[in-house]
Amino acid sequence: MAQPDISNLAACIEDARLAGLDQDPGPPDPTDYHNLRGRLMAVRSRFSPLYQQVAFDPFVATLDSIGESGFMSVLLRDQALEGTGRLMLDIAQALLQRGERFEGKALGSFAEVVADLYDGFLSAEDRRGVNPPDLEVDPPLVKFGEPASGPYTWPADATKTFGLKVAVVNLPPANARRGLMAWPALAHETSGHDILHADTGLLAQVSGAVRAALQQDNSTAGLAGYWADRIDETASDVFGILNMGPAAGIGLVAFFRGLNAAFGNPAKLRTIGPDQDPHPADIVRGFLAAATVRQLEFAGAGDWADVIEGETEKDLATIRLAGTKVTAAVARKSAEIVSRAIVTTPMPSLEMHALGEIQNWRDSDESIVQRLTNSLTTANPTPTDLPSKIYAAHMVAAATMSALRAGANIPALFQRMLDLLKLKHDANPIFGPLLVRRAGNIVRDRAYLPFRVSMADEPDGEAAAEEAANGRSAGRHHRAASHR
Repeated sequence: MAQPDISNLAACIEDARLAGLDQDPGPPDPTDYHNLRGRLMAVRSRFSPLYQQVAFDPFVATLDSIGESGFMSVLLRDQALEGTGRLMLDIAQALLQRGERFEGKALGSFAEVVADLYDGFLSAEDRRGVNPPDLEVDPPLVKFGEPASGPYTWPADATKTFGLKVAVVNLPPANARRGLMAWPALAHETSGHDILHADTGLLAQVSGAVRAALQQDNSTAGLAGYWADRIDETASDVFGILNMGPAAGIGLVAFFRGLNAAFGNPAKLRTIGPDQDPHPADIVRGFLAAATVRQLEFAGAGDWADVIEGETEKDLATIRLAGTKVTAAVARKSAEIVSRAIVTTPMPSLEMHALGEIQNWRDSDESIVQRLTNSLTTANPTPTDLPSKIYAAHMVAAATMSALRAGANIPALFQRMLDLLKLKHDANPIFGPLLVRRAGNIVRDRAYLPFRVSMADEPDGEAAAEEAANGRSAGRHHRAASHR
């Protein structure tokens, strides 16, 4: 495994800062009822059967039900566009942008990343030994807009107000063109909130495990409520790293530094966590990322955890969490306990399996990322033996790691990443003409795997057989397929 190289971190932070300064609002909101209805009906055929069923048709039916007067009433009751009105317009934007092909390459790439991250935790292939989710969770719709609000999600329990069965995820329009470090942050936005709600009781069980673990240590017991009350955001950070490896951890540090600089603060992780903020403070999220990476199942996990922890420590100042001053040692220790509880605690809602068993980052994933680097930094195609094993998480991770290395050309990497993601999107059956809920469910279970073992290789025959069994061609993330 290559040693961590973050020589270009400052340039990645600057790229994130410039993207944060770009306040391009994207397409104007569709506030004319009849115009919106006409535009929607003109693009229905461009949606797959899945998204017609779970998003397009229910939204149009709701518009028809409330009529023009109801549509205008929703907007008038939310003139600040922070609640139901914003949600209605965001759903409309998500449908129109896909149907009218706004930023087609970037939007398709965005949709592929989101679909891949959902598939990674919810597909039957990844949940061997674990029952299917209690609630159906299909990959969200995606859109570009609302730059002042940054990345955000309307979870499915909000969008059901308008009949949808999927969430809506937003990125600022600038991130269709630049701001590479926002893309590994999608692992947080799309791997957490709805997935935590997909299994009945899971959110409460994760929160309870975190609270109990912190209360067992006198030095961290006072933070049990702080972390448990922010479990949606906390667990989403952990899920993202389990799905995308160390790129999601170091990417979080770079992204937050860049955004903080864009909003007039120092380019550092914030050490203050206000009581009203549902997110943990930046500084403890850095420590949480390091602790989670340390638990990943690849050889370089410790090295990358040290790098992320070292970068977090560079931004240390007085830490206040919900008004309480906390020492750096206690903040770090609490994050380590929280991460371990989320990753390793068997959950009743998951048939007593731990989240780290269902999804993890392994040597095979890291190897794919390193081999992808050549395809991202040159015009060379992906290696012929890799396409069936590469997923969007690998592509975003490879682009992130490549951008961090000395001499990286970030704009070129960004465009190359979009090119590769769009190719995956165009081949993904959930966006095609058949009704497919998760690509990871389309997998062959083969009775025999042919491979040749020479006499020289015979002592390692068992390892070769295991590698062949785990590298099944049709499964979702082969990193999860090794779970027994």
